[in-house]
Amino acid sequence: MNPSSAQMFDGLRVLDFSRVMSGPYCTAMLADLGAEVIKIEQPGEGDISRHVAPHVEGVSSYYSLLNRGKKSIALNLKDPRAVELVIALARTADVVVENFRPGVMDGLGLGYATLAGANPRLVYASISGFGQTGPLARLPAYDLVVQAMSGLMSVTGERDGRGLAVGESFADICSGIFASWGILAALHDAQRAGRGRHVDVAMLDCMFSMLVTPLSRMLATGELPGRVGNRHPETYPCDTFSTRDGDVALVCLGDPAFHALARAIGRPDLVDDPMFTTNADRNRNEARLRSVIEQWCATRSRQDVIDALRKGGVPCAPIWNLSEVMTSGQVEQRGLLKAAPRGRPGLDTVVPQPVKFSDRPDGPVASAPRLGEHTAQLLRTVLHLGEAELDALRAAGVIAGGEAI
Repeated sequence: MNPSSAQMFDGLRVLDFSRVMSGPYCTAMLADLGAEVIKIEQPGEGDISRHVAPHVEGVSSYYSLLNRGKKSIALNLKDPRAVELVIALARTADVVVENFRPGVMDGLGLGYATLAGANPRLVYASISGFGQTGPLARLPAYDLVVQAMSGLMSVTGERDGRGLAVGESFADICSGIFASWGILAALHDAQRAGRGRHVDVAMLDCMFSMLVTPLSRMLATGELPGRVGNRHPETYPCDTFSTRDGDVALVCLGDPAFHALARAIGRPDLVDDPMFTTNADRNRNEARLRSVIEQWCATRSRQDVIDALRKGGVPCAPIWNLSEVMTSGQVEQRGLLKAAPRGRPGLDTVVPQPVKFSDRPDGPVASAPRLGEHTAQLLRTVLHLGEAELDALRAAGVIAGGEAI
């Protein structure tokens, strides 16, 4: 194969025990760049996200987005023979990813110590709500739980309203991204040191580490940050405003940007108003300044507001819904939606990892696997099992394949 045409992670084998979102998002990113991701699922039920609506032709579109490009092997991990098969697969693998509560994989006989004993170069990533250590480690966690406990919800929402969750499973997504970063760091080190390591990724840690703006205030002043709606907590006007037919966001960082805004809305006198001279003044007099901008926006269409602000050099944007983003031309030009070969409407359009690399075209995309679709193929080609052995394992309920969920 021409090295320039090879996928960046060609030859990387990942055993994926993860379910729902955080782990599957991590491993999907690796699969996008050519890693062979072997998704290990329980016969008959598989990843529980297979049951998450909406379904098209009986297949979850949610599952399909998160498990693109992977291979599925169905193993009954309650059977010691299936555990032995996994250990054999681990000897051939580079990475293991799991997102069970701490102790579950050890209980299955597939913890880090066991698999690293079989393959010392293995990088073993564990994603959990609160990590492998600490007083909260054994608690179950879902995205909303972590958004609630990380501090994120305490700074999200209207000033006088309830704490709100972000409109996506943000803690799951971010921990999946951090896990992929940690895996690649550990793989790089393994090339030099000749040994892998355990990568411990906690969803709470990931979310907490990303709260840079509220933490900067808390650490510097001791003040507890609160909710401020869509405005920036330190800079004004950085906020959203309503026009006749939709909302817009605008950003004024510093005095020159505010001066540009004043000119753009036909109020150059605001520059000399002592109530708005500095950012501190504008923060103190937020209500009055907001009222001025609101009145100007309210009489105009969203597009007219955007045109005037952009002409004046003010960073701004319409608040788009998903349909508007998808039909903007930008999504198509950047290749953010791709059709996988199976061509099933609603199932085989995938959203690959978004990073672009120079001199490397985007790689091919593939659909999510059916439950156990690759069981026999992988056991034949990786572990070199014969048909009689496969038939015996299938008859004993140790392996399965081909079920459509």
